[in-house]
Amino acid sequence: MPERIGEFQVLGELGKGANSTILHIRRSSDSKQYALKIVPIESEEDHKYLEQAEHEFRIAQKLNHRNLIRIYILEKVPKWLFFGVKEVRLLIEYVPGKTLDKQRILSFPKLVQVFEQVASGLAHMHRRDIYHADLKPGNIMLSRAGVVKIIDYGLAWTKDAPKNRVQGTPEYMAPEQVKERIVNEQTDIFNFGATMYRLCTWKNIPKVMDEEGQVVPHQIWERQLQGVREANPACPAPLAELIHRCLAYKPQKRPESMTDVHETLQALVDQLVTDPADRLEALEWSDEASPS
Repeated sequence: MPERIGEFQVLGELGKGANSTILHIRRSSDSKQYALKIVPIESEEDHKYLEQAEHEFRIAQKLNHRNLIRIYILEKVPKWLFFGVKEVRLLIEYVPGKTLDKQRILSFPKLVQVFEQVASGLAHMHRRDIYHADLKPGNIMLSRAGVVKIIDYGLAWTKDAPKNRVQGTPEYMAPEQVKERIVNEQTDIFNFGATMYRLCTWKNIPKVMDEEGQVVPHQIWERQLQGVREANPACPAPLAELIHRCLAYKPQKRPESMTDVHETLQALVDQLVTDPADRLEALEWSDEASPS
């Protein structure tokens, strides 16, 4: 690992994807810490990764919310003596924390605070006609200060943009995402419901797409879906009810908007968080892993 990249001092590696590396860095000009996402462009085929990075940067510039990760700069590093781009660098807000798929089990008072912050960030996106399209525990970070950040706008979609292919994570996708290639507020609500289900039960909902790529009929899917409180009787009934409403197979039966979901979660926070020790700010950080 290099000690420096341009004006950045490399402090460590935060993660690695199929086509990118994310480094923990300190910038010389302001001595602040950031995450630096490096995307190598090694062939003509890799230009799709350049386009994806540009898309992620454009989406981030339209957003300004404490629960949404910020992307400050996109830099294209040119090839030496050749036309073209050698690599793309995205300078991203650094969050000292973990994604929720790697976080230890949280109590329900803490979980509803996490969910309230996620819903607040998503509602902000939706007010700007942007849909995340890939919400899942691995795309939600919880900082040591108890602040939630939604990350990864790689599949985010803007209203009325053409949608020509199915995208998303199968365990969290809504039926209409698979069947009609739709991405909108209702599909984000379903993705969020699947995420809440996972974090409350440590089980996944049944996939809405079978092995042949066909959508599972709603009667079969609903029979396969285990009730939240059946999977985890400790889950508060109002939270379980909200999760099932978000997971309604038919979009028109889900909450009308993410703002409605957010308001319900705000009320649940007021109801369930009664002890100062239950506040997210009082989270005792641990390296204990979540259940697989």
